[in-house]
Amino acid sequence: MPIRLTERWPEVGPDRLLSECVPPPRFAPVRFETYRPDPAEPSQTEALAALVARGEELAKPRPQKSWWRRKSVPAGLPGIYLDGGFGVGKTHLLASLWHVASGPKMYCTFVELTNLVGALGMRAAVEALARYRVICVDEFELDDPGDTVLISRLLNQLVEAGVQLAATSNTLPDKLGEGRFQAVDFLREIQGLAGHFEVRRIDGPDYRHRGVPVAPEPWTDDQVELAAGNRPNASCDHFVDLYRHLGELHPSKYGAFLDGVETVGITDVRELTDENIALRLVVLADRMYDRDIPVLTSGVPLDRMFSPAMLKGGYRKKYLRALSRLIALSRTGMDNIGID
Repeated sequence: MPIRLTERWPEVGPDRLLSECVPPPRFAPVRFETYRPDPAEPSQTEALAALVARGEELAKPRPQKSWWRRKSVPAGLPGIYLDGGFGVGKTHLLASLWHVASGPKMYCTFVELTNLVGALGMRAAVEALARYRVICVDEFELDDPGDTVLISRLLNQLVEAGVQLAATSNTLPDKLGEGRFQAVDFLREIQGLAGHFEVRRIDGPDYRHRGVPVAPEPWTDDQVELAAGNRPNASCDHFVDLYRHLGELHPSKYGAFLDGVETVGITDVRELTDENIALRLVVLADRMYDRDIPVLTSGVPLDRMFSPAMLKGGYRKKYLRALSRLIALSRTGMDNIGID
């Protein structure tokens, strides 16, 4: 019998959240040497050179602060920010930077960072994170006013403590928040965040979809159930049951939710129109992609899971990223698992 994710209720404490702040398994082996810039996209070679140079600096031991000296921000820009589309290697470069940096160091997604602050509280989060030499934040996005103020306060205090920052996103720092809320009310915070980063733009097509522009043809419900039942440590859940269950869990638990799962089966995928449900599935897609978990689905093709209105709205980039990742995982799942 396949695992039912809808029967799982993981508990995750702050210690685990901190201990898991490392590159996910998919990016554990990557290095600068394994990044392959597209010759047709010079910005990729330029970004690689910039990250290698930054990595050489971060590989040096962290300077010790004298107790009688006031804290000061290090000379030069404290952070580097990689902006670009999906699948151009931003996360590969960010993880490579983390690997070469001397410790203590931290790697997390933006969502994991906000969840961590929520779990620890601002004061405890600053105390814990100020010990790091460098903090790498993947998929840096500000989706609501609360997150804008929260992360602005956090990063300002960490920069003052001498922490180096590196981040990736699909939106330039001074454009964060546009199209999602009344950005004019939070322009000061957004511009303050932008000032923490040197921007490096990376252009190019999504490597995950070169030659694979659309989602694979879905299987039937019976085929997904059968394949999941025949695979070790595979789960299988109805789409509606799954997203309802996700609504009862904090997103910080979605990683633990997948502990021990090697294949995810989802039957009767449907087009979504509810933004809250869709955003929960975006987080789940990120956690599955981090762990390189193949996906098997029935119902509508994955590229139709988010409604046309959603793909034109303020969270468009999040949904497109999720589709990019889910389709890649679906290709892996359906190519590697045959149907009897």
